[in-house]
Amino acid sequence: MATTRLERGSLLVGGRELLSQCPPEVTLRAAVADAAPGAAFLGASAAAPSSRHVFSLGTIPKGWRWLSLFKLKIWWMAPKTGADAAGVPAETQMLLLEKRGNGAEDAGYALMLPALHGDFRASLQGSPENELQFCFESGDPDVQTKDAVDAVFVNSGDNPFKLIKESIKVLSKIKGTFSHIESKETPANLDWFGWCTWDAFYKAVNPVGIEEGLQSLREGGAPPRFLIIDDGWQEIVNEFKEVDGALVEETVFAERLVDLKENDKFRGEACKNLGDLVKKIKETHGVKYVYAWHALLGYWGGVCTSSDVMEKYNPKLVYPVQSPGDVANLRDVAMDSLEKYGVGIIDPEKIYEFYNDQHSYLSSVGVDGVKVDVQNVMETLGHGFGGRVALTRKYQHALEESIARNFKGNNLICCMSHSSDHIYSALKSAVARASEDFMPREPTLQTLHIANVAFNSLLLGEIFIPDWDMFQSKHETAEFHGAARALSGGGVYVSDKPGVHDFNVLKKLVLPDGSILRARYAGRPTRDCLFNDPVMDGKSLLKIWNLNNLSAAVGVFNCQGAGNWTWLVEEISHVPTAVNITGQLSPSDVESLEEIAGDDWNGETAVYAFNSCSLSRLQKHQSLELSLVTMTCEIYTISPIQVYGGAVRFAPLGLLNMFNSGGALDSITGTVDSSATTVQIKCRGPGRLGAYSSARPALCRVDAHEVEFSHSDDGLLAFDLSDGSSHSSLWNIEILYTAS
Repeated sequence: MATTRLERGSLLVGGRELLSQCPPEVTLRAAVADAAPGAAFLGASAAAPSSRHVFSLGTIPKGWRWLSLFKLKIWWMAPKTGADAAGVPAETQMLLLEKRGNGAEDAGYALMLPALHGDFRASLQGSPENELQFCFESGDPDVQTKDAVDAVFVNSGDNPFKLIKESIKVLSKIKGTFSHIESKETPANLDWFGWCTWDAFYKAVNPVGIEEGLQSLREGGAPPRFLIIDDGWQEIVNEFKEVDGALVEETVFAERLVDLKENDKFRGEACKNLGDLVKKIKETHGVKYVYAWHALLGYWGGVCTSSDVMEKYNPKLVYPVQSPGDVANLRDVAMDSLEKYGVGIIDPEKIYEFYNDQHSYLSSVGVDGVKVDVQNVMETLGHGFGGRVALTRKYQHALEESIARNFKGNNLICCMSHSSDHIYSALKSAVARASEDFMPREPTLQTLHIANVAFNSLLLGEIFIPDWDMFQSKHETAEFHGAARALSGGGVYVSDKPGVHDFNVLKKLVLPDGSILRARYAGRPTRDCLFNDPVMDGKSLLKIWNLNNLSAAVGVFNCQGAGNWTWLVEEISHVPTAVNITGQLSPSDVESLEEIAGDDWNGETAVYAFNSCSLSRLQKHQSLELSLVTMTCEIYTISPIQVYGGAVRFAPLGLLNMFNSGGALDSITGTVDSSATTVQIKCRGPGRLGAYSSARPALCRVDAHEVEFSHSDDGLLAFDLSDGSSHSSLWNIEILYTAS
């Protein structure tokens, strides 16, 4: 049984020394959780009360390496890897550590999660003296303590994925302020292809453009069933009009909301009002779910305090105060603007009323949910409101209650919300953006985006369904982004300009009815990638794994050479702009493959490569070699081979024309009698269905109709599921083998 002990200045986890030279003021308290008997909380005591403390925890002994998820900017987390305590970045919100014994199989893992306690929030950081520290702050000078109790949750185990999942479940049970994703309602729109207006129009979004975009996607065979009307539909005001005769560019983030209803662009000839537009696009274009964007405070700069509509919410102008952590890594231009020009904040006692009025109006005109942005601004507004944690929680819970009252299906996307203040206050919120925006005009940020969302999903994926953001289908990186979205386990949506689409990419993601093949969990890096830098070390490929009902998928991405992390890194050898990297792919890269393989599985798998169309058979711990150049990828479907009738070895692969082929498979059964063996599959379509089959079948039937099939020397069995647009249920497939 793993235990955590603090003895003679050493923190021991699972029998390994995790921290040495711990100061005497450091405390350890058992977490008292049946599910994690070795879990504990680190804390510390100071001589005098303060609203912000920095305590040393000691240093990390040699032999450990770590992965940090830290707030790179006030809004977003990013990953960083290292070995010594000094390198742990400020604002670290998850620290996963690995210590290897004689080999990878003998590795032990420790997890440190700086938590919320009362009105205080903890984060980890390194010091120049090579100490690991934790910061404990309230964000309000009047909210003070000298005892940092239950500040850093510590747990250990031999499987990093199970360790993170178990720890988040235990922490949520102890704290009671947030919930694990398994207990939350999943919004239905995630299973449908979507379109977001942001990169298509930015703030110039308008009714005509929205209809044109929906129509061009629908006519091309990728009909969006989910629409986000992003920033640009609200009635806002810039109160800083004239400076030397020109609008000051930096004031754009200080614009404020003046009304709850739509602006004049959505009231005119193209549509009478927002309700008229929503009704039209649902009826004409078959859209099932419409979301509208708004900021947590109404708009970027909050609400206009002189607005007649806003008067009932008792707004007042306040000036954000960023903590030292907020500016320790990358400063954000939006926050600099808000610090200068202020934010119109709604009285916390009126915030539920504000959300309820906003959402009841949107619901009344047919809007189904909201994307709520700029959430982390709350951590800078705690002065005079009881601190950052109390204020964030007040707003978050009011938001969730309004969503539950006004929209069906928990239809909320949280965005710019990576502070632990928000993460550990999410009782009901089930979807959160996983990283900084997709930026189509920034070529050096494309590989970073893929690495960022995958690593951030290690933590976020236990509390939310991570949203890996929109992308554009007619973009030089579209295949790269599209393949990643297929493995994300979250929504798939684009932000194409009307008429500017690549349907060759989209049709690998979207079925003709507008549905997508969503994987079971959050896509995350494989175990052998967790402590590598897939963007800048010049040698590591990024592998992302996920599970479907009957098979697994591993995407392999070369993210090297195309961009740099946007913080200071150690000197590394020059990496060319295009580099070819060779790596290994193994069925053992998939965690919990036994979950879908069944009790009788002998460890053999069929492995199908999407781009090369090659089929291999591998035992679980065998591997194959692959090489990829910068900004290219390969997706492998890994399906456990089952034996039917003692002779037929069979593994379903799914729709070979789709990135996540196995996402189309629902179930498989086998029947054996004296004359024949029959494999029965339920599958979505249309497309080309593939499977590994050791023998050539006598015949294949789809919905009781015999179909032509091919069977090659490598065992690939394939046949077409016809493109019948009226076929909305599962295909019933029979593959018959006669006794020889």
